[in-house]
Amino acid sequence: MLSLKNLKVGDLGKIIGFEPEGKAYRKRLLAMGLTPGTTFSVIRFAPLGDPVEIKLRGFSLTLRKDEAAVVLIEKQ
Repeated sequence: MLSLKNLKVGDLGKIIGFEPEGKAYRKRLLAMGLTPGTTFSVIRFAPLGDPVEIKLRGFSLTLRKDEAAVVLIEKQ
């Protein structure tokens, strides 16, 4: 399984779940629309790699490295 932070700009992915140690972020990420089964594309990374911008469900979302590390994905 990959984490969202392992993708590159232009990559497509599908959310399959969350890391068990990411309970602090899980509820917030679900509220932002990062539910299992949701597809997304990586738009850009900041120069130092934090944050990452993704596009899903018709809007752009920016996540910090520690938040992105909690999201488990399947590369498409």
